[in-house]
Amino acid sequence: MPDVTFDIRWPDGNVQSCYSPSLVIHDHLATGVDYPIDDFLTRASSALNSAAERVREKFGFYCTSAMQTLHAIEASAAQARTSPGTVRVLSMTPPSVEAANTGGKP
Repeated sequence: MPDVTFDIRWPDGNVQSCYSPSLVIHDHLATGVDYPIDDFLTRASSALNSAAERVREKFGFYCTSAMQTLHAIEASAAQARTSPGTVRVLSMTPPSVEAANTGGKP
């Protein structure tokens, strides 16, 4: 099961690197898009919970790394709510499901 790393920029300019154990993150967030903080948190939470569940179904164990990422995002979101603005998804590696399935080759 391919994993994904994604970088986000908070309204204060802080960049945070995040991890998802599954490509499901692509179903919830898109690179280059700005999300209101609460919308981003909802989407990230849904994606990471889905990713953790997929790992549990496939491998039979709970994915603590997905929940660690979610807790780190929630902590950053709590701080970012004091700053107006949006969260921007800067990058995702692999950038798409197709890239992951082809080893990054077109």
